[in-house]
Amino acid sequence: MSDAYDFSERIGRVEPSATLAISNLAAEKEAEGADIVDLSVGEPDFDTPENVVEAGKDALDAGHTGYTSSNGVPELKEAIAAKLRGTGIDADADEVIVTPGGKQALYETFQTLIDEGDEVVLLDPAWVSYEAMAKLAGGDLSRVDLAPHGFQLEPALDELAETVSDDTELLVVNSPSNPTGAVFSEAAMEGVRDLAVEHDVAVISDEIYERIVYDAEHVSLASLDGMADRTVTINGFSKAYSMTGWRLGYLHATDEFVGEAGKLHSHSVSCATNFVQRAGIEALENTEAAVEEMRDAFADRRDLLVDLFDEHGVDVDVGDGAFYMMIPVDDDDDQAWCEAAIEEAAVACVPGSAFNAPGYARISYAASEERLREAVDRLVSNDLL
Repeated sequence: MSDAYDFSERIGRVEPSATLAISNLAAEKEAEGADIVDLSVGEPDFDTPENVVEAGKDALDAGHTGYTSSNGVPELKEAIAAKLRGTGIDADADEVIVTPGGKQALYETFQTLIDEGDEVVLLDPAWVSYEAMAKLAGGDLSRVDLAPHGFQLEPALDELAETVSDDTELLVVNSPSNPTGAVFSEAAMEGVRDLAVEHDVAVISDEIYERIVYDAEHVSLASLDGMADRTVTINGFSKAYSMTGWRLGYLHATDEFVGEAGKLHSHSVSCATNFVQRAGIEALENTEAAVEEMRDAFADRRDLLVDLFDEHGVDVDVGDGAFYMMIPVDDDDDQAWCEAAIEEAAVACVPGSAFNAPGYARISYAASEERLREAVDRLVSNDLL
């Protein structure tokens, strides 16, 4: 039987998402009747706030089911711009593109900025899709390892300075970080600013976990002097508002960037879903109490895990944001450790090597305290901790 498909070289550059692969495996086992504690997925375990759900229903009832203007409904873009101004970014509604998920905003940014052979600098451990998106755009990767520095950027600024050069086209910064939960300090961000300005580098500031911060202060890169014209700020509604399945995100950048990225946006997704955008306005304007409640719960779970790991002699670097933790496992084969975790202990984790951090496993504490305790007990009883 002949293969009629001649696949593109670009698609051969990338592998399927490792995080989704583990999540899919956990779902398959659960469908077979297994009781899996799934700590692999980056999804809040809370329902979408009821007022947001009702706003979506009201939008449907009002007939908001057709296309919108490609870059988003004006009311949502205005609400996003106001929110960005609250973080110190001089934002205007015309500088916003509303996308079906934050991942689409990232994809459009890579495709808009990167040509074949352009250098993209990542801070490791890095979310799995950055590498894939860079490669799909034809970029070449350079990487700075933050693992020896407790996953923090500030003590690695000298290494970053040795990596970023006049040949660098794009630097990707994600704070709070997936997979580590690290929140980068103001000094770290100023170091990024200095290098970006010195070498005329564009920067992606992925701030999708910006509302989930505990014992630190989040700094938006575009708010710093010299960064407004070279930063693409990425954010969305999935994490802070527990709206993962709604698929709603956005990017903010200069008018010029929005004009160019808007071409790709209009020729690919056309627009984000109309009634979902209306629900997004409600999320931005009327959910502060729900966001704080979820954030407090995540902080309690983080502290619980730190104590549980400490009881079993496992030392972890404690992040100040997001809902992830990197735990040290088998230095030689974290993939095998994660396979044993799901097969023997029925606990799903993501191998650190997926984030270019071998020797670790990422766990998500977007699960109840009861399930987190059970996960640690299972790992201990199976000699995996």
